[in-house]
Amino acid sequence: MTRVYVLGAGTPTPTADRFGSAYVIEEAGGMIMVDCGPAATSKLVTAGLHPTSIDHLFFTHHHFDHDVDYPCFLLTRWDQGAGRIEDLTVFGPAPTEEITERLIGERGAFAHDWRARTNHPTSQRVYVNRGGQLPRQPPSVNVKDIGPGQTIVGPGWQVATSAAKHVQPWLDSLAYRFETSEGSIVITGDTEPCEPVLELARGADMMLCMCWDDQETMRANGEADGQCGTTDAARMAQEAGVRRLVLTHMGPHVSSDGGIEKGLADIRRIYDGEVIVSRELMSIELRSGRTMAARV
Repeated sequence: MTRVYVLGAGTPTPTADRFGSAYVIEEAGGMIMVDCGPAATSKLVTAGLHPTSIDHLFFTHHHFDHDVDYPCFLLTRWDQGAGRIEDLTVFGPAPTEEITERLIGERGAFAHDWRARTNHPTSQRVYVNRGGQLPRQPPSVNVKDIGPGQTIVGPGWQVATSAAKHVQPWLDSLAYRFETSEGSIVITGDTEPCEPVLELARGADMMLCMCWDDQETMRANGEADGQCGTTDAARMAQEAGVRRLVLTHMGPHVSSDGGIEKGLADIRRIYDGEVIVSRELMSIELRSGRTMAARV
């Protein structure tokens, strides 16, 4: 059974209900995380999952609301895995490799942490009590910068990439299409409507698309470039022939009472498929389309 967990359904603006972006795709070949925004590690556990169950991580881009929990996730997975799990594999646009080295490399920002944990006798005892064998090794990650037009094959799934139009040339951004045994899932990341993402999403079973705000408001305040709002998300989904549209990366206004009702009305005038308003800790079953609360 393929299932998508929405861990982060918000934006850089923290609210009581939403903050940042992070998702997990659970399917027969394992668990894949996409983006690692604020508190993603904690949200993962609240959703009934665990950092050690994640084998692959993909970044859409490196704004902080998509990657700020990366060091926490890396170190938690390494620490709790006690040397008994495979190294994490990470893909993303540049500078994914550089960020990883600067976090956990020999001179990384958290080298002081892993040196203490690998060398102090009490830390070594905790590690052995968790099932590890000495000597304890520093954290190790298989990390690779990738770009548009690539295909990555995993155990029972594959991923295609395309460019997403967001804040180039300062940061590169990618959209991903995951092909699983039960269907296809597109995660747009942050983007305005653009041909590469449309082509990537053609005929997909599900598309998770950013919905920053009411489209009219975005056009009026100058925030429409590089981002999708309500009707841009609807137009992309309709043109691509996507079966289900999941609204993510939703700001405080569009996700509020009143804002979401208007947004859905605008979307449904354009898009004739199923619309799902994401909420944090929601899980969505790909095969049946049934949406459920997360396991707690």
